[in-house]
Amino acid sequence: MKQINIGGSGLYGSAVALGCMRMAGLSTDDAARVIETAMDAGVNFFDHADIYGGGKSEEVFAAALHKAGIARESVVLQSKCGIRPGYYDFSRDYILSSVDGILRRLGTDYLDVLLLHRPDALAEPEEVAEAFDRLQTSGKVRRFGVSNHHPMQMELLQKYLSQRLIVNQLQFSPVHTGMVDCGLHVNMKTANSVQHDGMVLDYCRLHGVTIQAWSPFQHGMIEGPFLTNPAFEPVSAAIRALAAQKGVTYSAVVAAWILRHPARMQVVAGSMNPARIADICKGAGLALSREEWYAVYRAAGNQIP
Repeated sequence: MKQINIGGSGLYGSAVALGCMRMAGLSTDDAARVIETAMDAGVNFFDHADIYGGGKSEEVFAAALHKAGIARESVVLQSKCGIRPGYYDFSRDYILSSVDGILRRLGTDYLDVLLLHRPDALAEPEEVAEAFDRLQTSGKVRRFGVSNHHPMQMELLQKYLSQRLIVNQLQFSPVHTGMVDCGLHVNMKTANSVQHDGMVLDYCRLHGVTIQAWSPFQHGMIEGPFLTNPAFEPVSAAIRALAAQKGVTYSAVVAAWILRHPARMQVVAGSMNPARIADICKGAGLALSREEWYAVYRAAGNQIP
């Protein structure tokens, strides 16, 4: 599988990363099979968050990695913090304590990447900067990024940080294309011309920030896969047709569609099904033409102005 230079930082991660949110529900044996399947397909990048399974996802992952006999140095570990019950918290002390908990649950001395999970309206960038400096100096975290952040929120943080933000994890899929839509509908009065995210796609490209596409197969945060939703049958049919033509699965085409974008995104796949993980990873080696990419985009209900 091709590797991506994450944020131009010299950290190389697989084009498809495994999101471990659902790992809390697996046994150690099943989780080990998931990790082994992913790595056999070329995945070396694993995405976590302190809230996944209330922390259990990280614990199961650590036990499974040990059971599979996989060395810590052979994987890239990323986790996120900042979400608390009913509110967000980017305070210095909470970030520091969150990372200590993450490291303990993952059974490791360091994280390759730490992301701030969702914007905190009460964030004090000076406190974030102090937390990041302590984490980097202590060796607990090597690189930093954000998730679901607007360009100006990133700019504000970056003003105070000693470290460069190398990742922004954002929702993107054939049925969630807002950050592409507004760039195509410039100077228009259509609904798709509205900039909901401050041109975050172009901002990240300009600043060398890797976009990690989360929920690539869902039509919302928790609504379920768009393949099985009748409302998305036109785009599902277009993707199935491409899959049949190329001899791959629907999942591989979706991954390839995201990876076709020149922003060099990273797909965060959250499946815990070994067979499906292997299918998704085949998308990293699948080339889609410009015409095929736009055909899927149009099938999702997007009109080209």
